[in-house]
Amino acid sequence: MLQQTQVSRIIPRWEAFVRRHPTPADFASRPLGDALREWQGLGYPRRARNLHDAATAMVERHDGAVPDELDALLALPGIGPYTARAVLAFAFERDVAVVDTNIARVLARDSGRRLTPGQVQAAADGLVPAGHGWAWNQVLMDLGATVCRSQPRCAACPQRGACAWNVAGRPDPDPALGSAGVSGRQAPYVGSVRQARGRILRRLGDGAVPVDALDPAIVEGLVADRLVVVVSGDGHGPAVAQLP
Repeated sequence: MLQQTQVSRIIPRWEAFVRRHPTPADFASRPLGDALREWQGLGYPRRARNLHDAATAMVERHDGAVPDELDALLALPGIGPYTARAVLAFAFERDVAVVDTNIARVLARDSGRRLTPGQVQAAADGLVPAGHGWAWNQVLMDLGATVCRSQPRCAACPQRGACAWNVAGRPDPDPALGSAGVSGRQAPYVGSVRQARGRILRRLGDGAVPVDALDPAIVEGLVADRLVVVVSGDGHGPAVAQLP
């Protein structure tokens, strides 16, 4: 829910969500269309689909429990290295390193060079203090979000005396630019395909709509992503698009 969305906006949505779906089994028992309706306004609806798929897999493979091993988490639909490690670090308090865009930026600048995916994960893994993985990951995330930002505040950084990039005088190019795990500037939302997809999903949240009334290319993409289904009229009316 927090992807590209302010925490203050997410808290009430998250609290309402977990009240309705306290367990993976509760969420998996609901139709995907219900999940997409609940997700409206948060953006990136494929996350809702992935979460629903993962909850279903947990019921089928793990008796409804969230697995606590990296390989088992990675085997769930829609779960990648970041999410799997975040679950282990923050839900199960394991000493594993999480690499988000903030942590990746800190590690690239601290090393003074651009890092490959393997290098940034290895650097993060080597820093986690035994017994303090939960707090350590939180600290690095906060450091990257508040100090080691895209426009860094190096004078306020507690690591400034040991940061290779800062010690070298912050030469160009910034090692964080193009380093693995560091997100670039997001494309504008207004006028984008993402905006058009969101409009159609919101419209379908109120009920089925004739396909002819919608952008066919956008509908085709939504169908391919399993976010929309098209029901044929079978000669008794136009084909309609609706949520699954």
